[in-house]
Amino acid sequence: MKKGMVNRELSIEELYDLAELFKAFADSTRIRILYDLFNEEKNVTEITCDLEMNQSAISHQLKQLKNYKLVKSRRVGQAIYYSLDDEHVKTIIEMGVEHIDE
Repeated sequence: MKKGMVNRELSIEELYDLAELFKAFADSTRIRILYDLFNEEKNVTEITCDLEMNQSAISHQLKQLKNYKLVKSRRVGQAIYYSLDDEHVKTIIEMGVEHIDE
């Protein structure tokens, strides 16, 4: 969505997709993972250590975040590295933090 596009009428499908996107941010574990990936890509083991959670829970949430197109992955040998999907994800997080700081 380009800047200034918010003033246009959204279709039912677009509104549904927007609601689904915001659902992704409704889980504190997913937010913690996104924030952990904010500045650099990491593998599951690193995220697990950073968040002090079990690997199964992290892997489950990473799958959800990939489904929401908020994270992407790349394989290096046996390891899979995760990062934020694009700059839009960073912007959403930054705007959310700015909003709660007001």
